[in-house]
This record gives sequence, structure tokens and C-alpha cells, in this order.
Amino acid sequence: MKLSNLKVLAGTLVLATGTMMLSAESINPPTMPQTAPMTKQEKKNLDMVMKWWTEVLYGGHVELTDKYQAETYIQHNPNINTGRAAFKEFFGKVAKPMNPVPTTMPAERQPVVKGAKGDYVWLIFEHEDKDPRNPANTYHWNSFDVLRIENGKVAEHWDSAQKMKGTGAVMSGVSPKPPMQWNTGKLSKEEMASVAKGTEELKDMLQYGHLELADKTMDPGYIQHNPNVPQGRDGFKAFMSRVPGRTPQEIKPEWKNAPVLTLANGPYAFMMWDRTAKDPDDPSREYKWNHYDVVRLEKGLIKEHWDEAIINPPQPGGKKQ
Repeated sequence: MKLSNLKVLAGTLVLATGTMMLSAESINPPTMPQTAPMTKQEKKNLDMVMKWWTEVLYGGHVELTDKYQAETYIQHNPNINTGRAAFKEFFGKVAKPMNPVPTTMPAERQPVVKGAKGDYVWLIFEHEDKDPRNPANTYHWNSFDVLRIENGKVAEHWDSAQKMKGTGAVMSGVSPKPPMQWNTGKLSKEEMASVAKGTEELKDMLQYGHLELADKTMDPGYIQHNPNVPQGRDGFKAFMSRVPGRTPQEIKPEWKNAPVLTLANGPYAFMMWDRTAKDPDDPSREYKWNHYDVVRLEKGLIKEHWDEAIINPPQPGGKKQ
């Protein structure tokens, strides 16, 4: 089983394990808990999802999920079959019901960033592990969950999990239409600016190679939660300039690889991509998983960034994966 697969699924199955208590110093900063600005209805959607998460995923009461989850629930986690019945079967095997049913979760089990836009709720969870290159240190990494709400219930779910070896054939969900064709909310001027800045970083800088744009797009004190990338704007530029093939090209309006979902809440821009990888149970097959980037603006500049990257252990001979 690859470490990356295990860690990302562990983030998704946060209900099944406690938070690891680590005393070593982290090589990257933890996230200060944050809640994005929302409308009244969006806040209602977020509250419903958090109640579902608390009672069912954290509290282990899988029998309560019908109150919150559509029977036709569409599952995109590549380790779990689609449908509410499959969800109940999967989580019923690991659930340890708490009594009484909990009404809140401890701080360490809460998402560190949460928001809702249109019909979507999005959550970022944070985890801490030992640095595989130096066990004297720890590092933080993030996992993501996105949920689409329909008729007051959770109708569809995506996360950052990759497929684990041994899960065999999994029946993934199929969306009735692309994510951007559902209600993604009306954008304010601030939110349009957030998306524009996020696009500059993720498209113009990283896909078209124009790292010089960082000087006008990113705050000098840029906070980086990808544990492989140094802190600060200059650290970002130095690291990304060493990535093979990142030669500046003419910037075009279209993405080379466009996100399948873009949401914005005030200073936050949230983007989700479809990715494919070899099935660890059958390398002749590919499966789909989802990659995420979230940026937060401050005073018109990108101040903070999250994705699902982890630190892979060094390969034999001292080379990193």
C-alpha cells in the first residue's frame, strides 16, 4: 500500500481514528481555524453537513444517516461504492457508536477551513504526521471533502482520497451533469477578484510558467500548507522554478488543465480537478480521484494556500519519491 494512498484515505476516514499526539516541531505551519463568509442558506447547508458529520461519521451512528443523506447519494471516493446503502455498509463496519449521540466534535476533529457556496459545502481537514525524512520533525497536511446539497440532503460527495490496494473493484458514482452546472452561487466583486488571483497562481504561473507574476499576485509572507514547498513568496518562486519543464509560454485565456469545479467565498477561491491514476489492484486499469487547491486573499494578494500534498518517504538510495 502506498503511503500517499493510506494517508489521504486516513484523512477521509477521520471518524475511525483519533488525532495523533505529536510533540516534535512541525516543519510547516498549522492552519488557524477559519470559516468563509456565507449567505443564510449556505450557512444552513454547512450546519446540516456538520450535524451529519458529527452524528454519523464522528459519532458512529450510521443508522441516522437517512435524515441527512439522499438515497441516491453519489459517491466519488474511489474506495467506496456509490449509493447510500453502500455508504452504510462501508462505515457500518468501522463505526463505534458513541452514546449519547454527540452534538459537537472536539477541536482536533473539526475542519480547519469550512465554507458553503450555492449548493456546495466544502471542508478542509488538517492532520499531523512525522516527517518520513527525519522522524524528529512533524509536518501538517490536508484532506478535502466537497458535498452537493439537493432538497436539504447530501446528494453527492467528492474528496481527496486515492485508491488503496486491496479495495478491488469499486462502483464509482456518475454525476447526472458536470459539477459547474449545478448551483455554484452568484459571485460578488470580491469573489470574482479571488477567482482571478487564484487563476493567476494556478494557471498563469504554474501551467504557463510565468512565476514573475508572483510579485504582483502573492503576499511576501505567503503561507504555504503544502509541506514540500518553502514558506513565503520567494520560497514559492525558488521551488517552482526548479520544476522540470516550467518554461514560460504565451499565456492564453484557457487553462491547459481546467478545474471541474470552482467556488468562491469572499477572499477564498476553491478549485477541484479530476485526476487519473493506475489502479493499485490492476495496473491495466485507471481510476479517477480529485485534486484540490484553495487560496485565501488578504488585502488583494494571495496570502495562504492549501492542497492535499504529503511528504513521501525517501526511496532506497536516498532519492525522494
